[in-house]
Amino acid sequence: MTGAGKHMRAEIAEAPGVFAGTVSAAVAPLPPGLSALRAFYTIARGSSDAAANILSYEFMRETGKPMTSLPPSVFSLGRGVELAGTAALVVSQSGASEDLVRSAKGAKAAGAAVIGLVNQPGSAVGAAADLVVPIGAGPELAVPATKSVIGSVAAGMALLSALVPGYAAGASASARAVAGLAGVSHPESRALLSALLRAQHVYVIGRDTGYGAAQELALKLKETCALHAEAYSSSEVLHGPLQLVTKPLLILILDTGQPDVQPSLDTAEARFRAAGGTVFRLRPADVVAAPLTPAAAAAALLYLTYPLVLDLALALGFDPDRPATLSKVTQTT
Repeated sequence: MTGAGKHMRAEIAEAPGVFAGTVSAAVAPLPPGLSALRAFYTIARGSSDAAANILSYEFMRETGKPMTSLPPSVFSLGRGVELAGTAALVVSQSGASEDLVRSAKGAKAAGAAVIGLVNQPGSAVGAAADLVVPIGAGPELAVPATKSVIGSVAAGMALLSALVPGYAAGASASARAVAGLAGVSHPESRALLSALLRAQHVYVIGRDTGYGAAQELALKLKETCALHAEAYSSSEVLHGPLQLVTKPLLILILDTGQPDVQPSLDTAEARFRAAGGTVFRLRPADVVAAPLTPAAAAAALLYLTYPLVLDLALALGFDPDRPATLSKVTQTT
């Protein structure tokens, strides 16, 4: 497979620059009344939904308003829901999936201010939105999204900076810190790759914005490496899912470094180690000393783990640029 993974590798390398540029980009004037909304909703699928999950924790913390996900089928198959006094963030790299286009139009008809976080200029989702915040990743040729996922987090942070001016300074500092990660590898990369090559089942665990990062990493392991991986919040995994550690299980803990999530992650790590699981705990602080906002920390963890997915796929004989059953734009209803 000469050249296998070359696009994914190049796009991962571009991600820190994309993140820094998009966080720092000016957001067009906000639709009237956006700061007075009662709630935010996200509408997305796949990797974009993981990015939306990361953003939901950041938005709730900074705005004090609820933010949660709506399934696109509410609009693409159903009659929609009443959304007056809310904003709907439609997150899509292509902006072309029919269910998301219908969702953008349906959310606007239901009274929401529609904000499109999209990578493709002139997309159908963008055309239906009241405001477009560009992801700014440029063309992405590999089927698995990487730089556009990290760019989606950055676009949400840019929007949040416009909504909450006090957030902007931390977001800008985080952008500079993530830009400085270019070319940096996690110090345990070799041990992690070795463990992944032996693994049959993987739990990826996080809390707060780290949970969205866990969802994205688990998805990448499935779609790129055909490896069974599931994402859990550290608060939920200690219920029924803990029992699976009685079989060989690799546990990856994505730790954003937030002080308030440390007790939960510590408990999960201790329980899995005591039960015999193989556990790795990854932190942005392993490679960068500067403080990061929680969303930026989640984006940094993705940048540090995407190369593991790429190298694992190649070691297993897959071309990560072109997973056999997937395409770049997935059309669903």
